[in-house]
Amino acid sequence: MLDALMAALNAREGTPVPTSPLGRLRRSAGAALRFGTARLLHRGALDPDTVAKLVLSLGELKGTAMKLGQILSYVGTDLPSPVRRQLALLQRSSQPTTFAEIEATLREDLGPRAEELLRGLERTPVATASIGQVHRARLPDGTPVAVKVRHPGIVQAIRADFRSAQVGKVLGEALVPGANVKEIISEAEERFLEECDYGAELRRQEQFRKLYAGHDTLVVPRGYAEWSGPRVLTSEWLDGRRLEDVAAHAPQAERDRYGHALYEFYIGSLYRHRLFNADPHPGNLLFGAGTLAALDYGCVREFDEPTVRLLADLSLAVREDDTTSMRRTLVALGTKEPDAGPGLDVTRRMLRGFFAPALTRGVHRIAPDAAFDLRQMAIDKRNLGRLRLPGKLLFLFRIRFGLHAVLATLGAEADWREVEARLAAVSRREL
Repeated sequence: MLDALMAALNAREGTPVPTSPLGRLRRSAGAALRFGTARLLHRGALDPDTVAKLVLSLGELKGTAMKLGQILSYVGTDLPSPVRRQLALLQRSSQPTTFAEIEATLREDLGPRAEELLRGLERTPVATASIGQVHRARLPDGTPVAVKVRHPGIVQAIRADFRSAQVGKVLGEALVPGANVKEIISEAEERFLEECDYGAELRRQEQFRKLYAGHDTLVVPRGYAEWSGPRVLTSEWLDGRRLEDVAAHAPQAERDRYGHALYEFYIGSLYRHRLFNADPHPGNLLFGAGTLAALDYGCVREFDEPTVRLLADLSLAVREDDTTSMRRTLVALGTKEPDAGPGLDVTRRMLRGFFAPALTRGVHRIAPDAAFDLRQMAIDKRNLGRLRLPGKLLFLFRIRFGLHAVLATLGAEADWREVEARLAAVSRREL
């Protein structure tokens, strides 16, 4: 079933990305998004054919729709395993852009230098994602590189998505129940459009490379500015295994080392440097011989010092189960004060899911359902809605739930409470 679905995705090369709201809704993908995603979120009966149609539709739409499928593939841990495996194809695959269009983009962005790059560029992409696709290539001096090229029409497609009220509803249900929908839409649109600017991504990639230069495990690929442009990003080629292979075959000690590195990269970056990579899905990770490479820097969020201090305070309050401090810190972050009684209980439950691995003392493995229960989120939706969570917290939810899901799949063991406490404490010393 998975091989057939992968073949069907790749067979649709050159299908234009719908770029108007009406055009995107007219496609079968529009109906699949409304019907399929709703059923996924509410855990209705799902058959393989229904999910396959949804995957093909999301792959055709790319952009925001495909991102939702990616998120559900690793965060929706209470979904049936076959459903998650089908959705996981969207982490690295969708209908590719034609090579003729890739050539045109390279020539427009790189000018005369494009011909030198094209001579060493493989025609078949190694990965096709929601914003662009990656081709293996060699620079004129023989250096192997990964060349990421943006899909034509993707900016217009994302803007079209965010003109639809349905997008805000689906994003809210999938990521942050209880959010201020207007702020969530604004935050998500801004971040997703930033992902389309490969020049900005190159700068952020180099920023992270400097921060983690010399790290004993983490690797950030070098970017080549002279071979990049607004729609083209060329980086050093890195080989490695995928998460599923490491989880199945790597020794426990190796998986533990990777787990520590992942937590440091995604959470430690926030506490230490006031920024984080907000896209922790498995397709962006490559596991080498004792190294871990993070590949994508399109979605990066920065916070000011007071906000990071408050996030460290919130971490402590949840770990200590101090509801008074939770309420005070949430208000300082911009939410409405939780109501006493059921409203506070729901808020506490949400936050404990948010910080779930850090609540247990001692070395332990993160359970697949430790953080994110789609059904409970749906039940709690009304009470959470009263919080009016600010949009700036959107990608904190994405990174926490996404990281927890990746660590659960990896099977890494650690005293996650101690790791969280140590990193949060660093923020107070360094800010």
